Amino acid sequence: MKKNILVIYYTQSGQLEDIVKHIAQPFEEKSQEYEVTYYNIRMKKDFPFPWSGDVFFNTFPESYLQVPSEILPPTEEVLNKKFDLVIFGYQVWYLTPSIPIISFLKSGFAEDILKDTPVVTVSGTRNMWMFSQEKLKVYLKQMQAKLVGNIALVDRHDNYTSVLTILRWMTTGKKEKSGILPAAGVSDEEINGAGKYGRIIEKHFSENTLEALQPDLVKNGAVEIRAFLVRVEKVGNKIFKVWSGLIMRKKEKRPLLIKFFKVYLMAAIWIVSPIVLVLHLLTTPIFWFKRKKQREYLQGINIK
Repeated sequence: MKKNILVIYYTQSGQLEDIVKHIAQPFEEKSQEYEVTYYNIRMKKDFPFPWSGDVFFNTFPESYLQVPSEILPPTEEVLNKKFDLVIFGYQVWYLTPSIPIISFLKSGFAEDILKDTPVVTVSGTRNMWMFSQEKLKVYLKQMQAKLVGNIALVDRHDNYTSVLTILRWMTTGKKEKSGILPAAGVSDEEINGAGKYGRIIEKHFSENTLEALQPDLVKNGAVEIRAFLVRVEKVGNKIFKVWSGLIMRKKEKRPLLIKFFKVYLMAAIWIVSPIVLVLHLLTTPIFWFKRKKQREYLQGINIK
C-alpha cells in the first residue's frame, strides 16, 4: 500500500514552493510507493506581492504577536486522508512564522492533519529563522505532531547585502541580480539542489530510521547556524516585543507608531547591528563553548 506524503506551504513569490517541490521530488519519482499531495495555504484576504512599504510594515504587530487571519479551508483530500509524513514549508516574518502559517496552525485544521504524524519543517528565509523555528516547535508539540527533521535554506550573502536585496525583491518583485547587487533570496543553485535533502528524508522514512534523520540532514548542510545572527535575533525579539505591544495598545496612534517603528528598524539594522557584531567578535573567546552548545541545540529538533 502506498504511503501518503503531504507537502504544506504558503508562498507569495514562488520561492518556497520551488524549494518544497524539489525536496518532495524523490518521493514523486517513486510513484509506486508514495502518493504526494500538495497543500498551498490560502488566505481569505491574501497579502500583496510585491509589497507596498506601508502594508509590509503594518503587518509587523500582528506578525510578531502571532495574531491569525482567516484561511480558506483545505481541500477534502487533505482533510480526509491520513498522512504518513508531512513536509511543512514556512516563511519567517518579523522573526516569527508568517501570518498565513500561524493562521493555519491556529485554524483547527492543523491539529487534525498533524497530530501523531512525523513532520519535517522547511524554511526559506533571508537569514534569521532560528527563534521562529523555536516558536514553531511549540505549536507542533501542542498538537502532538512528531518533529523529525528541519531544513533551513537561507540567503548566503552577508547580512547587510541581503537586507538591500530582500527589500528590493519585496517592494518591486525583482529577485534577479541588478548592478552591484546579487540576486535576492535563496540561490537558484541551492533550490535546484534541495532534492538531496528529499533523498535523505526518503531514505530514513523508508528504512524507518527517522530518529537519525536530523543529524544526517545537518551533516549534509541543511542547517547553518551563524552565532552573530543568533545574538541579533535575541536582541530583535526583545525589541519587537516592546514595539508590537505598544502599537497594539495605542490603537489610535497606530499609523504614527508604525512610521516610528520603520525608522527605528532601519536604524537598528544599519547602526545597532554593526555594534552587536563588534561586541560578538570581542567576546567570542569568552563564550566559545556556550555558543557551540547553542549551535548544536539550534541545529537539532529538540525543544527546551
